[in-house]
Amino acid sequence: MSNLSRNLVGSVMVVGGGIAGVQAALDLADTGYFVHMVEKSEAIGGVMSALDKTFPTNDCSMCILSPKLVECGRHPNIEILTLTEVREVGGEAGCFSVKLRSKARYIDAKKCIACGVCAQKCPRKVPDAFNLGLNRRKAAYVKYPQAVPLKYAIDREHCLYFEKGKCRACEKFCPAGAVNFEDEDRDFSLEVGSIILAPGFQTFDPKVFDTYNYSRFPNVITSMEFERVLSPSGPSRGHLARPSDGREPRRIAWLQCVGSRELNRCDNAYCSAVCCMYAVKEAVIAKEHSREPLDATIFFMDMRTSGKDFEKYYQRAREEQGIRFVRSRVHSVEQTRESGNCLIRYAADDGLPREEEFDLVVLSVGLETSPQVLELARRMKIEIDEARFAATAPFAPVSTSVPGIFVCGAFQGPKDIPQSVIEASAAAAEAASLLAPVRGAVARKPGETAESEISDQEPPRIGVFVCHCGINIGAVVDVPAVKDYAGTLSDVVYVEESLFTCSQDAQDRMKEAIREHGLNRVVVASCSPRTHEPLFQQTIREAGLNKYLFELANIRDQNSWVHQDFPEAATIKAKDLVRMAVAKVALQKPLEEIRLNVTRSGLVLGGGVAGMEAALALGGQGFPVTLVERGDDLGGNARKLLTAWNGDPVRPYLDSLVERVENHPLITVRKKAVLKEVRGFVGNFCSVLESGGDSEEVHHGVAVVATGGQPHKPDEYGYGTDGRIYLNTELDEAVSNRRRSFVDARSAVFIQCVGSREPARPYCSRVCCSHSIENAIRLKEINPAMDVVILYRDIRTYGLRENLYREARRRGVLFIRFDADRKPEVETGGDSLQVTVFDPILQRRIVLHPDVLTLASAIEPRESEGPAKLFKVPRNPEGFFLEAHMKLRPVDFATEGVFVAGLAHWPKPLEESIAQAKAAAARAATVLARDFIVAGGVTAVVEKDRCSGCRACVECCPFGAISYLEREGRCDVNQALCKGCGTCASACPSEAVSLMGFSNPQIYRQIDEALSA
Repeated sequence: MSNLSRNLVGSVMVVGGGIAGVQAALDLADTGYFVHMVEKSEAIGGVMSALDKTFPTNDCSMCILSPKLVECGRHPNIEILTLTEVREVGGEAGCFSVKLRSKARYIDAKKCIACGVCAQKCPRKVPDAFNLGLNRRKAAYVKYPQAVPLKYAIDREHCLYFEKGKCRACEKFCPAGAVNFEDEDRDFSLEVGSIILAPGFQTFDPKVFDTYNYSRFPNVITSMEFERVLSPSGPSRGHLARPSDGREPRRIAWLQCVGSRELNRCDNAYCSAVCCMYAVKEAVIAKEHSREPLDATIFFMDMRTSGKDFEKYYQRAREEQGIRFVRSRVHSVEQTRESGNCLIRYAADDGLPREEEFDLVVLSVGLETSPQVLELARRMKIEIDEARFAATAPFAPVSTSVPGIFVCGAFQGPKDIPQSVIEASAAAAEAASLLAPVRGAVARKPGETAESEISDQEPPRIGVFVCHCGINIGAVVDVPAVKDYAGTLSDVVYVEESLFTCSQDAQDRMKEAIREHGLNRVVVASCSPRTHEPLFQQTIREAGLNKYLFELANIRDQNSWVHQDFPEAATIKAKDLVRMAVAKVALQKPLEEIRLNVTRSGLVLGGGVAGMEAALALGGQGFPVTLVERGDDLGGNARKLLTAWNGDPVRPYLDSLVERVENHPLITVRKKAVLKEVRGFVGNFCSVLESGGDSEEVHHGVAVVATGGQPHKPDEYGYGTDGRIYLNTELDEAVSNRRRSFVDARSAVFIQCVGSREPARPYCSRVCCSHSIENAIRLKEINPAMDVVILYRDIRTYGLRENLYREARRRGVLFIRFDADRKPEVETGGDSLQVTVFDPILQRRIVLHPDVLTLASAIEPRESEGPAKLFKVPRNPEGFFLEAHMKLRPVDFATEGVFVAGLAHWPKPLEESIAQAKAAAARAATVLARDFIVAGGVTAVVEKDRCSGCRACVECCPFGAISYLEREGRCDVNQALCKGCGTCASACPSEAVSLMGFSNPQIYRQIDEALSA
């Protein structure tokens, strides 16, 4: 071992237990590092645990978050340190010495069984901080119902014993003897090799804005408070109720940019990036929750829906859900005396004053860094930018000013959940690269639980667990009735209902029930197997059952969500689904998985910035990589760019990146190469590359698809017919070369959304607004007297890019808005260009005569169809690659072992492509770091006696897993290649092929049960 590796510590400290911290911790733990997760509150989960639902899928936030939290809580290489803060940091990258303080919980977490008796007996009620004071909790409390760890705590500031020296009712009645009033704060130290900061954010407090009267009027609430109103675990159990009188509101208004894009009344000049979309989401969900027709109105300046599929969600909300959007400036909010309603006075887009009355007003508050986090940054000596976020560079988006300390999530800058998760994985990749020589040095090997043998003669003993899912199921389906019905079904010996079956305590109860009642099969009636099946399978595996002796009845997505207006019918359907699941699992047999070796190398497709960064991140962790580029040079679209959004030049970074890639000992670069064939499966792929007529086989365990994007070539606005009309990237090149046409130009016009946000491309290309404003500022720098006008639909300079917008206006750049149905008109004849646009504010046509016209054209995916077919990964209707889950797996494909990064996934700026590339490498490393992978389980099998050798299965198998045995005259399945899709079973005319876990007898039994009602 080298001197370097002897000085490295193979553990990482993650500060913050929100979704970003959880993702970083899981990636590192799965790659072979021990993680200390430091969380200042009583449980992990962060802000996402307080949200009701996420967009654009409207998944229940806790439903998709809970499996991650439980996985984090049960991982052998993650230590969760709640109620803990960092006091001091010393040392250097690779070996930090950290002093921490853990606050007293006053309840022994090792003894607490989360029975809740302490809270029941506690006489003291205090405002519930988790519900933002909208209701009250006891001084003995648990943070929220699905908390991880699910352990109670005593609030010292409000406990009667600490106030008056008497009471101690919780101690008297606690059945586990867990209450400990002698508990004290504890100081301790850790040595870690790297630190990842994911401390999250706080929402802006609108009390300082007297125009909104937030602190005076009870029916003016913040967006986070409204999330808790909508939540099943919130103060009104998910029912719409306004604070003043509990009445269901019929008119709700959302006011945007409260505490964002504001310099006069607060110091948050930036755009908080998430507020537009969460307001749209809240409006959509509110209409779903409302028992009466709800009038939902959003007052906004610019609607910033630039994320993946966000624009579609916005358009659906407006056109299908009837959400009203009012472009305006709100003057004030007043209260009517009689009804307690809110009167909003505002200036509409035409400049005329108006007023409207609403039952409830929701303030869309922005994100900011808390004083506690700023103090943490001071202790760690990391630099903070002017907006009070951790200072990072565009080309190193998760690296702080202190080597070895990385940052992710909203502390790096305001951002949404997918980008936070991406940055978390990117930070994990950076930490793993730093500590690669000591990977596995201190990690613990997970223990193996002996699996109970279930013989064919042993009768089924089925346990059924029915979930309320808060109000997601319970508000529609009569869950107690479903539970009682399940108890009457054949072979069912145990039935239980719970508020959240995915919570940690419910998982523990499930394991206890399996052991206590001798269950040998389990049915869970809850939500989607897409997000929750692995969690439940792992739980029954820990109880000693084969994980395939499990069935999930989806009574949420397939029932309560689609039959909200028919509760009686939904309850009958839930019973049908449970009955079918019980019938199927009764015939289920244990399935075996086989262990296969992993080829510890990667393939990266695409030689742009994303591809090169992914290759370097994998190579930095010690894994060989083959980088495939079909062009002559590496660099991709970055070769056309002048600067990053903050002005840092791209070319020096790009030249350095290319040099590092081409000289890296573990990276093999293949230029002018095309991927022609892919065989195999996760951990054991074999790809065929073709270059200059020669073929080469590359064996690899993972693949990263980073094939990039390209600018749309428009056929409108005269592009291609006049040399004075450019695309933005072409303007970069012209400005770089200081062409006389620009130096001598007296006026320039930019037209936004060219080819974007239109039926053919119903998405925002995300980078166009910033890029146009960058170039407008450049033109002003070349010639301050030049007239520069930007024609736009919405200015989408999200996050800190708002500084660009402000700077452009300061320099005199004019902005004129146009509507989609009245687009600008361009005439190219004569000595000058003519651009005519209708200004909705002035209500008149404006004619401009620019010397230069620049079109901000859409970004399209490049060459995505070939890789999609070869790796069998999906694309969305626009041709961008479709990730496994937008929130929780934003760089993974559903096809295991294949990952995505860069413009191939979605339009994004350079720093987000870099972060996603590193994230893809981190996720890929979790595969390459394994000792083995498992295959089999749910796979196809051929009955020899029934097979006629027709080969229909061979022809239809999309994975090449079935072969024809000439000597035997029948077909056979390679279980390692089979993905369990069932295509072969449905195609076989003689039913010789069946899918284990979905056999023909099981399917027929389910059909019989469905028809028996």
